[in-house]
Amino acid sequence: MPLRVHITTFGCQMNKLDSELLANELLDRGFQLCQTPDRADVVIFNTCSVRQHAENRVLTCLGRLADSKARKDGLITALIGCMAQRQGHELLEQFPALDIVCAPGELHQLSQLIGKARAGVGQQIAVTDRLRARRNIPPELEDLDVRHRPDQAANQAQAYVRVMRGCDKFCSYCIVPSVRGPEISRSPENILAELRNLVADGCIEITLLGQTVNSYCCLHAGREVSFAELLRTLGTTPGLKRLRFVTSYPRDFSDDIFHAMADVPTICPYLHIPAQSGSDSILAAMKRSYTAAEYLALIERGRTIVPDLSVAGDFIVGFPGETEDDFQDTVRLVKAVGYKNCFIFKYSPRPGTAAARKLPDDVPTTIKRRRNNELLAVQEEISLDLHRTFIGRTVEILVEGLSKTARKADSEHPHQLTGRTRGDHIVVFDAPSQAGQLTGKLVNVIIRDASALTLFGELPMPNPRQ
Repeated sequence: MPLRVHITTFGCQMNKLDSELLANELLDRGFQLCQTPDRADVVIFNTCSVRQHAENRVLTCLGRLADSKARKDGLITALIGCMAQRQGHELLEQFPALDIVCAPGELHQLSQLIGKARAGVGQQIAVTDRLRARRNIPPELEDLDVRHRPDQAANQAQAYVRVMRGCDKFCSYCIVPSVRGPEISRSPENILAELRNLVADGCIEITLLGQTVNSYCCLHAGREVSFAELLRTLGTTPGLKRLRFVTSYPRDFSDDIFHAMADVPTICPYLHIPAQSGSDSILAAMKRSYTAAEYLALIERGRTIVPDLSVAGDFIVGFPGETEDDFQDTVRLVKAVGYKNCFIFKYSPRPGTAAARKLPDDVPTTIKRRRNNELLAVQEEISLDLHRTFIGRTVEILVEGLSKTARKADSEHPHQLTGRTRGDHIVVFDAPSQAGQLTGKLVNVIIRDASALTLFGELPMPNPRQ
């Protein structure tokens, strides 16, 4: 009987992609996937180390492993992802019920590690030694991406494609360079082959991933291929309807990328580009290598070249040394940009980072919480004003499935579906009884109402097209 595997994923889109690629690999090796850990023979936790809160959630799960193993004889437990690379042997020592620790750069070994654990060899570990010295992607690891297939449990019209691994920016607060390694760009031919295979399997929207995706640069056929050139190449793939990319780093963002977005119809006018702060002194302490004025000038150029550009951002409040004036600089930047939405986080020191080593965590928790809530309130007002401009307009959305929070329903429209515009705005709309047939389709929806988080619309008539 095939072994049943359940994967729980924490963290970013990169982790979600790693889980998807790992699921493909295990399926190819005869495993079965199951939706609940209670039915699984192998339980895998894909972990994130970017914030302490993410690690705490994983530690809570690990604390329950002994009880899980007592209930099910022969259960194999594995931890993969950034925590595996960061803590390695420490996790195996702290949690005797944990069988396997496997870092992101060693995922191609996981099926073998599962086999050894089931054979009773003992706890297994695969972490990357001298991670920052790695300059090439191991062929076995690259093969996981090349053989990528759409997630069978999700909307198969959408998929992530990795264009690069790692990060070289070394922002003072960030642990990613330590757990994901140096920037290594994948070859354009492998990326294109993966994208074509996904489109052939029914994907019409692809999101390109990189820790700093616009830093992509690959030496190919004796010359450097830039991210803008890669976008133009991928964007003309027959059958592809939408091409997105996340996450961008301001310092490396060239106008060539904006021109590619303006010129190639499939490239969505959406930009996720974290500022992290609006204060030049805090940006310098973060080692972000740009000023608030330079960031604003970049956004202004982008909106000149791509007039309907939709922008999302990230901010950290309560960074060491942040004064009230620094925070107000951030508020002013948020208002000046007019973000579609922002992801706002309270600073937490990450072990091994420059900020944790050199800067005292001197902003009290109560002040961090207040600033977090104030900035969220500012962004909510901006988002609501922006969304209200959509009322009465017809927008194209890619339907992602049933809405998790139904607003209303009636006998004629018993379902509510959700989807996203090309600018990544979330739309919820009433749908007829054959709602399932619309999932994965592009439809036009008339917007009738709006909140800070969501646009609400109606479907005049079934209008699927691909």
